[in-house]
Amino acid sequence: MIKIITVGSIKEKYLAAAIEEYLKRLQKYTSVEIIEVKDEGLLPPNQAMEKEGEKIKKHLSDKDYIITLEIEGKKLTSEEFAKKIENTRMINSNITFVIGGSYGIAPFIKDMANYHLSFSKMTFPHQLFRVLLLEQIYRSFKIMNHESYHK
Repeated sequence: MIKIITVGSIKEKYLAAAIEEYLKRLQKYTSVEIIEVKDEGLLPPNQAMEKEGEKIKKHLSDKDYIITLEIEGKKLTSEEFAKKIENTRMINSNITFVIGGSYGIAPFIKDMANYHLSFSKMTFPHQLFRVLLLEQIYRSFKIMNHESYHK
């Protein structure tokens, strides 16, 4: 089971269509649940992260292997990411990815994480990043199953 907890919702139809496509493709390999929590971006940064963090925390369980997506995290190739998912699934069937809001992820959520992952030092729109994450998860399953796609 893969769970993605994300701050904010998808408004653009083209991004929603891309997300649906990757969710459909992933059904062959695993179940994916996406949980959206309210973006508190109108509050001052620390207050926003705190409120968003509390909402994220409500969806975390002791059974989850938590991976936070953050600029300061470790950068992996697609093959390394696939190996990370494969190895994690051997010891924990619940992998939970956390995508923060405009100001990032609350420090107490980062402290709860088992792994800190970065896709880049660049900043991406959160809605687009959800598509990127799903695509990389899909790519990982293709790699793990020795299926063509990832090159």
